[in-house]
Amino acid sequence: MGRGDVHAQTVRCLDIADAALKETGASLGDVVRTRIMLTDVTRWEEAARAHGERFASVRPVCTFLEVSRFIDPEWLVEVELDAILG
Repeated sequence: MGRGDVHAQTVRCLDIADAALKETGASLGDVVRTRIMLTDVTRWEEAARAHGERFASVRPVCTFLEVSRFIDPEWLVEVELDAILG
């Protein structure tokens, strides 16, 4: 998904996270912290744009990190998030 496109891959990561949250009765509105890992941190703005599209009204704490690589060399980004329920 989104080969070579950090924004598209970030959107996909957030779609997967949103679906997982919904399975537990939570939503992106319950997210308090995100970590965005990139293989090229100079492309952080592309990931930040996708993050902002989803979290503009939530405003979780967000950290960007650079990693050397992921299992699949086509993966450019991975997203972790923490949510607090009830």
